[in-house]
Amino acid sequence: MWRDWALVGVLVPVIVLEGVLRTDLQWRPVSMIFSLVMLPTLLWRRAHPLPMLAVPVVVTGAVQYLTGADPAEMASLAYMLILLYSLSRWGSGREAVTGLGLISAAILVAAVSGRLVAGDIVGAFTVVFAALALGGTFRYRARARMREIDQVKLLEREQLARDLHDTVAHHVSAMAIRAQAGIATAGADPDNAAEAAVDALRVIEAEASRTLAEMRAMVLVLRRDASPAPPALAPSPHLADLEGLADGRSRVGPSVEVRVEGDLDGVAPSVGAAIFRIAQESVTNARRHARHATRIEVSVAVDDSSVRLRVNDDGDSTAGRPVVAAGYGLLGMIERAGLLGGTCEAGPNPGRGWTVTAVLPRTGALT
Repeated sequence: MWRDWALVGVLVPVIVLEGVLRTDLQWRPVSMIFSLVMLPTLLWRRAHPLPMLAVPVVVTGAVQYLTGADPAEMASLAYMLILLYSLSRWGSGREAVTGLGLISAAILVAAVSGRLVAGDIVGAFTVVFAALALGGTFRYRARARMREIDQVKLLEREQLARDLHDTVAHHVSAMAIRAQAGIATAGADPDNAAEAAVDALRVIEAEASRTLAEMRAMVLVLRRDASPAPPALAPSPHLADLEGLADGRSRVGPSVEVRVEGDLDGVAPSVGAAIFRIAQESVTNARRHARHATRIEVSVAVDDSSVRLRVNDDGDSTAGRPVVAAGYGLLGMIERAGLLGGTCEAGPNPGRGWTVTAVLPRTGALT
């Protein structure tokens, strides 16, 4: 990662300056060369934490045994603690135990050989366990965050599957009704039975095609480790329901203005539902977190290939508004847009306010 390269770039002049300026170094050339040669271990500490820790420990012991010099006398070698941190942060449990045994053996050998006194031994083990504990803490926090993110994605996929279920049920109902109407017409007017049957078949064919597309979309969503949930009783929202977001103008808080441009016919129901959900979440976040906001604008532009949503407010964007609100709302919006082949972004405006933008394909092609 670039951070590791930056760290190495900073440490190189630090090691050189310490080696040149310090007057109490007993093994100046050996210590400087050792410190510089061991620096690249920082670049692979995430992928190979145990080997990157073992290399300097083994090389240090070998140099001490063969030459009697102590290459670890420079203060800048404190970067070795980062290797200990990396061992418990990214290494497996077996690697952590092996690394701890290796570093413990090195400390005990140094104590037996007289290079460490009793007080230094206690301090060395304290530093080792502190670095390992810090890495373990960050590892636990990262895993907890990943579990929360996975839960948010699961809930969003579940909601999208519900919307798709409602759409499929609508299309199937239309097919059944049209087929019944064709049968009734044929019975009442035998002379025009063939024409009525053809008209019914055309409608059924169109509805069946849309149903198959929506069913494929629902299956793709459910295959992403999402457990199917009972369908919601309320109908799925659509672009026409966006006007309902402006109903709360009389309440305390910023007013909501909604503007929809373009031809809404032909927009996939799943896309319409997704745009509504993203707009609804954005308005809710703006009401909660936009300090001193007086207006929230929701604009939707529909063209031949895509549907574009923009939600912005005039609140104070310097007040430290969280990018991801409580419940990982933004993450859910990004997940929903991504499932339908679109994108969703959010961030502060150059002056005042906060803007959420989403672009979804008109047909709702799932990725």
